[in-house]
Parts: sequence; structure tokens; C-alpha cells
Amino acid sequence: MSIVIALDSFKGSVAAAAASAAVAAGWRDADPAADIALRPMADGGEGTLDAFAAAVPGAERRPVRVRGPRGTAVDASWLLLPDGTGVVELASTSGIELLGDDRLPWDADTTGFGQAIAAALDAGVTRLVLGIGSSASTDGGSGMLRALGARMVDADGRDVPAGARGLAAVSAIDLTHVRPMPTGGVTVLSDVTNPLTGPSGAAAVFGPQKGLTATDVEVVDGVLERYAACIARHAATADPLLPGAGAAGGTGFALAAWGADLVPGAERVAELVDLAGAVAAASLVITGEGSFDGQSAAGKVPAFVRGLATSRSVPVAVVAGRIGTDADTSGFAHALSTTELAGSAASSMAEPERWLREAGRALASRRG
Repeated sequence: MSIVIALDSFKGSVAAAAASAAVAAGWRDADPAADIALRPMADGGEGTLDAFAAAVPGAERRPVRVRGPRGTAVDASWLLLPDGTGVVELASTSGIELLGDDRLPWDADTTGFGQAIAAALDAGVTRLVLGIGSSASTDGGSGMLRALGARMVDADGRDVPAGARGLAAVSAIDLTHVRPMPTGGVTVLSDVTNPLTGPSGAAAVFGPQKGLTATDVEVVDGVLERYAACIARHAATADPLLPGAGAAGGTGFALAAWGADLVPGAERVAELVDLAGAVAAASLVITGEGSFDGQSAAGKVPAFVRGLATSRSVPVAVVAGRIGTDADTSGFAHALSTTELAGSAASSMAEPERWLREAGRALASRRG
């Protein structure tokens, strides 16, 4: 059989390349003669830099020290491609995994992401590609904008604090000194299509996983609405209803206000690694991510890979750390959870590659 394995990272557990390789090893345990092509994926979140680095010969990592989401220094990097494009990943500068088990729903922000973007601009990049998945905050991208030169003040003219807490105090926003985009523009890789506010917005859908309570969600949604109105007075491209505006706690909205183009991240990474070409010759495609649930249908890797495979009449299977009760598994020939294989979430996360290998072995046993 000809197998394509295209997994996303299992957030905080195992990178996409290692996850895909583990499933491949398990398949070969049961079927040593299989022809297996690895296409590790990303959708703009964690692993996006790795996907570009692996796919573009001559890509150069540039180290950068930034302010992380808890306000302390974080050593990260951005990627300089041979054509002058800079690739910056929010996950490694302002991502939720940088908080560990803590959550700072009111104070985490995107300053570090903006600082990394500024470093790429300082280096003279001609174009930017920005991955914005896996955010730690719901600050509307305000930290990023301030790192690029914006000023946000309260009613007394004082600079407001970081995070959603600071947004609640914003009275006026000055975008006069925000740095211009590079000549080749800015492309944003987003993993969701949610608007900024409302029942499908950044606070309502993603706020709880970042620590917002039900009461907090209502308050922060109102804060984001007022913030959007403030930004819109100065930026014609600021649209809170734009698909993807709610990505990364509203960072998608801020980037669109800057003039960036928001595109589906999984689609662009798939083009980069020629996933379509690999799928066209496959007997089976295996995809997956750490948590496959109701949110996965809105721009995440498994949903994109399923669409690509089924459009070519190639069966597709999904492997995930956990499969939520709200997950849409229709269209998948098989759906395996490593939590179920391991007997518990703790066991699955303690040895992710072991259980991903077991998943590969289990799928191979079901072939034909």
C-alpha cells in the first residue's frame, strides 16, 4: 500500500514530524513493505516554522529574545527564507504552551509576537508570513500592535497595561507610528474562521481554554467590541466580522487592520509540502492532531486533509490524542484516540510516540 501520513503537532506533547514518524513506524511494524510518505503539517499554530524550515532549502533560523505571554523573557526564533520572506510564529513567542499549566486570561498578551515581527522588519525582509495559532491571550492583538508602534491610553492619557485588562481601560488609540508593512505585504496563516466578537467570537469560543470564566467571556467580548470600534476609526481594513478576525484572541483582527491578508493556514502549508501530489498517489491518508473536537472543522489540519483526500476518492483516517464528543468524524474511514489505546489521557501524554506507534500498528491491521 501507498500511505501518506500528514499529522499536525500534538500541542505540548509531540511535534508534527515526530508524530507522523511514530505512526509510520507502527504501520511498518505490521506492514514492512508499505510505501509511506511523510508530510508533517501545520495550520499556522505550533509547528509552522518547522514546516517551512523542512520544506524550503536554505531557510535560516534567526534567534530573537522577546517578552513572553507572562511578561518574562522568552528565547524564540523567526525564519528567513532565501527569497527574503520572513516567517514568524505566534506560538513560539506568545503561545499558550509558554504558560505551562497556568493561565493568565486577563494579563497574557501578544507583545512578544510583535517584537519578533519587528525583528524581521529590522532585518529587511521583503515579505512576511505570520502563523497565528495557539495563542495564550485574548488581547485583540493589542500587544503586537504596540510592539509595532501603536499607542493605547486610558481616559487620563496614560498607557494602559498589557492584555485584556489593559483593553478594558482603553480610551484612545494612536496608530500614527505603527511600522509600515514590507513591500511584498503580509500573509497571515490562520487556523480558524471565527469573527472577533459575538457567540462565535474570540472570547466566547476560545476564551474558556485560556482561563476566562463565563462572566469573563461576556465582559471581554464587550471590551473587544469597543476596541474594534476604536481601531476602525483609524484603519479602513479593520473588520471585526472578517473570517479569522477572532483567531489568536483577536490578533487576526489587528493584523487585518494593519493591512495583512488572512488565509487558511493548513491550505498554504499543504501547498508548501505538496500534499496534494502525495495524496493523488496514495491508497490511504492518515492525519491527526492532539485534540480532535468540534473546533477542528473550522480550519484545522484534519478537516483540511479530509477534504483534500475525499476530493480525490482516497480514504482517510484520523489519529488524535483525544476525540471529543462533539467531533465530526464523518468522512473518516477510521478514527483512533491514543487516550483510548493507552487507557488514560495521562498515559497517552506521558508516552505520546509510543501510543502513536500503537495507533499506526492498529490502522495497518485494519487495511483492506
